Amino acid sequence: MTPVSRRSALMLPLGLAALTTACAQQDPRMAMPADPSGRADPEQRALLETLARLNPRPIEALSAAEARRQPSYSDAVKARALELANTNPGRVIGSQEDITISTLPTPLRARLYRPIPAHNRPLPLIVYFHGGGWVISDIDTYDASARAICRLSEAMVLSVHYRQGPEFRFPTAHDDANVAYAWAVRNAASLGADATRVALAGESAGGNLALNAATYARDNRVPAPIAIAAIYPVAGVDLDTPSYREFANAKPLNRPMIEWFVRNYTRGPQDLQDPRLDLIGKANLAGLPPVVLVNAEIDPLASDGTRLADKLRANGVVVQHTVYPGVTHEFFGADAVLSKARQAQEFVGAEMRRFFEAPVPVPPSAPRGRVPMRRPAM
Repeated sequence: MTPVSRRSALMLPLGLAALTTACAQQDPRMAMPADPSGRADPEQRALLETLARLNPRPIEALSAAEARRQPSYSDAVKARALELANTNPGRVIGSQEDITISTLPTPLRARLYRPIPAHNRPLPLIVYFHGGGWVISDIDTYDASARAICRLSEAMVLSVHYRQGPEFRFPTAHDDANVAYAWAVRNAASLGADATRVALAGESAGGNLALNAATYARDNRVPAPIAIAAIYPVAGVDLDTPSYREFANAKPLNRPMIEWFVRNYTRGPQDLQDPRLDLIGKANLAGLPPVVLVNAEIDPLASDGTRLADKLRANGVVVQHTVYPGVTHEFFGADAVLSKARQAQEFVGAEMRRFFEAPVPVPPSAPRGRVPMRRPAM
């Protein structure tokens, strides 16, 4: 990170009052095109135009409570699907169930998705964390992503809703993700899943949580995940990368929005020095399981995806990294209206199936047939 970008990053939690004031005074329906980048493919452009017709206000001018009530990207997907008369029957799964998981210190809301089983053996389990900058969105917003991963990975998916800022600031969401993963490993059998085949997945801020939960497992004697699916994860704190510069005004995610998320989740500039937020610059990523990494071309986070893949490989981690052209941040769950979303979902599903089907190594110190497990401090 250059000195200039570091200073810029450190300013984020402090307010950037002038920027926020300017955004608040701007009419959200001014002439900014739906695709300021001019790079969206026809399907993505049509979806962005549908989102624009829902008239969302710039969230950087809103409180967190107001932002949570805004029309979302998933609302635009539903509206566009209605325009196309697309009921998307490909999302059919076996069942879903809303549950509360008994994590400490706070029980967490979750949704358990089960695929249509092809056999009677216990199924693999994927613990999934939704996006939203650690501030907005929930398991309903990201239902399409979790459902697709369930169907295409042929695994159960436990989608977990963590506590969010500004009510609960860093590292609360990270702590919740860690204990949720540990809970899932301990309770996999009671869910009907195979405790030896548990993986992690996450989207955007949730991708960051998934990667951090894997490092937590590595460092706290919690059984490691089989693999990690990280979908355009938040991985760094440098806002002066090529993609941040090129897509500073992109939709549905842009640089002012990211600054707003950081202000609402972090406690101050010192948090941006934490390796849990600066995975690229400060985290120890050695010893992680294979990572399936997905990025969108039209996304301020695109450069961070490449930098993250490079760091993972330099630390000996197996990485499958694919960047999808012509689509934006949040595209992954838009399979009802975007062919690139279906391609990305099939890629993640196939890779996760491959890892689940591989023989599970037995640690030398562990008796066969048992998974070494220790309850982490929570």
